[in-house]
Amino acid sequence: MTGADTQLDLVTGAFSYSGSHIAEGVLAAGRRVRTLTFHPDRPHPLHGRVEVLPYRFDDQVALTQNLDGVDTLYNTYWVRFDHGTTTFTNAIVNSRALFSAARRAGVRRIVHVSIANPSLESKLPYYRGKALVELALAEAGVPYSVVRPTLVFGGDRDVLVNNIAWILRRVPIFAMPGNGDYPVQPVHVDDLARICLQSAGDDGDDIIDAAGPETMTFAELVRAVRRAVGARSPTLHLPSVLMSAGSRALGLLVHDVVLTPEEISGLTAGLLVSHRPPLGQIAFSAWLEQSRDSIGGFYANELQRHFALPAAPG
Repeated sequence: MTGADTQLDLVTGAFSYSGSHIAEGVLAAGRRVRTLTFHPDRPHPLHGRVEVLPYRFDDQVALTQNLDGVDTLYNTYWVRFDHGTTTFTNAIVNSRALFSAARRAGVRRIVHVSIANPSLESKLPYYRGKALVELALAEAGVPYSVVRPTLVFGGDRDVLVNNIAWILRRVPIFAMPGNGDYPVQPVHVDDLARICLQSAGDDGDDIIDAAGPETMTFAELVRAVRRAVGARSPTLHLPSVLMSAGSRALGLLVHDVVLTPEEISGLTAGLLVSHRPPLGQIAFSAWLEQSRDSIGGFYANELQRHFALPAAPG
């Protein structure tokens, strides 16, 4: 590759949550950005600043051409839940195709965004699927970094913490799975992006946890958000089965998948923490204090973002 070629990086899903922050960081470093997306015509602030191409998982020749001249591939592609033809199984196959195309195109390094505590033995499709994608990456033959974030928060496309605040502002009772004593370790999306960019300069293959400097129970996180937004709604502790039913009911009202049974299981199992020294620098408590007037002002609808459904009530 020429010197000019090495100034080009590709960020899958640069119009998505973590992908947009990674792309902004790459641009700030003076490098060019190309993105692959399912929504090339969707309005986004990065339009005009990045080269936009559609995903071509069905055409290996086209997919390899889309990666031509790319130095670092930052991969954020994944699915949160099965929806129609969008499934975990297809996401694993597509990820394998992407890594193979990167090898053929001569990509120098892949930085892959995974999840904290994936496992091939997990009974949860999300966590097992993430582990299978990591395995496919290890077998692809391209030097790589796997970055494993915990609970990501911050930015203007935050889903989980923002929607907790939205519910607390509008619903008279906040439902929580179990006793809420399971730990979470929030990491700011800007910290995640910084860790990804730093790992692009590593040698060899590595696995890096992206976790924030504060660990708390989920109940403590909800109480902190409740105080920040001035809500007074009490907490109702529900068994996971009833919590899943409640999430489905709320989902019907907001036209979204609020929380899947697998996400509830991962949360209550304490999987959203790292067991390594934290690399994140932005404390959740400090960010929450600064964001108290803005979080929960609107509902962040995942189905609308990814599948263009009608907007949920604000």
